[in-house]
Order: sequence, then C-alpha cells, then structure tokens
Amino acid sequence: MSVEQALQARSNSQCELCTSKDSLSVYLVPPESDGSVQQTAYLCATCIDQINGDQDMNLNHWRCLNDSMWSQEPVIQVLSYRMLHKLSSESWAQDAIDMLYLEDNVKHWAEQGIAAEQTNGPTRDSNGTELQAGDNVTLIKDLKVKGANFIAKQGTMVRGISLTDNPEHIEGKVNGTKIVLVSAYLKKA
Repeated sequence: MSVEQALQARSNSQCELCTSKDSLSVYLVPPESDGSVQQTAYLCATCIDQINGDQDMNLNHWRCLNDSMWSQEPVIQVLSYRMLHKLSSESWAQDAIDMLYLEDNVKHWAEQGIAAEQTNGPTRDSNGTELQAGDNVTLIKDLKVKGANFIAKQGTMVRGISLTDNPEHIEGKVNGTKIVLVSAYLKKA
C-alpha cells in the first residue's frame, strides 16, 4: 500500500484538518519529514496554501482546529498545534492551545517546526508589522542596555536599523552606540 493510499484510509478520504473532500494531497510535515505515513498528512489545497503562506490566512477556516487538535494521530496534533500557535492572537486559538495536551516528543516536534519558521521568517515589530533594513523604529518601553551604562528610554527613535540573522533582533544606534534590540519592544515609525 502506498503512502497516499494509507493516508486516504486513515483520513476517510478527507482533509485531516478541515474535513474537506476537495483537492486532497499528501503533505510532508516540515522541518524533516521522512515521507512515511507517520510524518505526512492528507490535506486539502486550501489548508496547504495557508500553512505554507501562499494564501492569506482565513481565520474562520481554521476554526476546524477545535476538532482536529484532538486527533489520535501525532502528525495531526503537530499541525494543529503549529496553526493554533500562528493564530494565537485570536482568543479562541489561545484557549485551544491552553486546553491541548501533547506528549513531550510530539510537542518537541511541533515546536521544532515553529522555531524553524521563526528563524526563516521576517522580522516584525510589536504590532506584527514587517521591518526592513533602513526602517525607523521607536522604543515602546525603557530598556537597560547591557555593557553600556545607560537606559534607552521609551519613545526613543532608532533610525536606519539593520536586520540580523535572528528575526527577533535588530541592530541600531541609540545615544551614538550601536546595540542589538529585541523587535518585540519596537514600533515601526
């Protein structure tokens, strides 16, 4: 039996996340799927496109996670956890994350994918706005600067930022000193 046939049997020929019966295909779960039934899912084109970021996120579509997160299949639990994490700014998604219990190895697998995505993702400010090299940002809270004897005050403008390899950090000059700042404490000006 092929992987696709096994997935069709496991899923009753429907998307394992939203239960759609249209445009189904095998989805290799990143970051390191070996192509086995245990590390693949049978998903519809809509779910795949939104997971991969090829299509704008439809919040109502993902309400299906309230059901799929209870799947007995670890791979579906992983995908559900990752999507709920992406949607965690929505109260219903955060409530679902709080209710969800994952075995340690399943949670580790789910978080590996989240970490890989964040490493490769864009740098965003505290409001979720994507930051680019050369942007100007404003500090949204006072920050004690390690190694320099000053505090960067809330409201300080940092002009012409530089991006780093870590999407959670940017570089910029404050009080004439080049420092690394956490993007969560910044707002694009």
